[in-house]
Amino acid sequence: LVAAFIEDTYKATDWLSFAGGVRQTHFVGALTENATSPRLGATLLLPKIDWILRGFWGKYYQAPPLSTLSGPLLQFAAANNLGFIPLHGERDQEYQFGLTIPIHGWTVDVDHFHTQAKNFFDHNNIGNSNAFLPLTIDGALIQGNELTIRSPRLWNVGQFHLAYSNQTADGSGAINGGLTDFSPPAGSFALDHDQRNTANAGMDLNLPRRFYASMSVYYGSGFANGEAPPSHLPGHAEVNLSAGKSFGDNLSASLTVLNLTDRHLLVDNSLTFGGVHYNDPRQIYAQIRYKFGY
Repeated sequence: LVAAFIEDTYKATDWLSFAGGVRQTHFVGALTENATSPRLGATLLLPKIDWILRGFWGKYYQAPPLSTLSGPLLQFAAANNLGFIPLHGERDQEYQFGLTIPIHGWTVDVDHFHTQAKNFFDHNNIGNSNAFLPLTIDGALIQGNELTIRSPRLWNVGQFHLAYSNQTADGSGAINGGLTDFSPPAGSFALDHDQRNTANAGMDLNLPRRFYASMSVYYGSGFANGEAPPSHLPGHAEVNLSAGKSFGDNLSASLTVLNLTDRHLLVDNSLTFGGVHYNDPRQIYAQIRYKFGY
């Protein structure tokens, strides 16, 4: 794998700047590939209101992993009516744009992203075993909208933050590289990590006498429901807490509780990426940190 790139930034005025570049990649493995990946972005500061508008377009190339089958593993794959064909590199084309708005000390940021992939990398296992091998899918489309909000210092003790994302992750076509059962194209389908809505909100507090605390609430609308897209698993939420105190400049102690309500739920029931698994139960961590004077 040989790659060379050139990039630069140019500030045309106090309110307009550009960034651009190009990467050239040469790959030799089970096959030979060359990829030219240009990228271009711009940032615009709107005078007087201080809104920041940004945009980006670019191409990416990811070389395939050097994986082959031989010996007993190849025989095991053949016994499961599977084969392994050469992997091509993934080629992505992405664009995104966003807007940052300051409002009386608050910061509101919205953005949209869109990634079209060819030879999308994924993994699958052989039969019901834990032997996972890479594969590539003809195409994938990952796109979404995001919102983040961050407050100024509230009541002189802490800050509030919120992040929300609405996203789709869809695959299309057939397996064209790696581990395959040579099935015909399946049309459009949800990728196994497709989860439409996620949100994370919380507070970070700096309290008197060097106490500090934080709380966050995470919500997910549910991942793709195995091999039956576009249905999804039920939504799930999790509450995390942390509190601590500093004793001078060198010593601090803290306590962290993850999944406070100890909710037990199904996160993924697909064969790929480890198979069926659930979220972690309640976890409690205690930490004492001392900084030596060196």
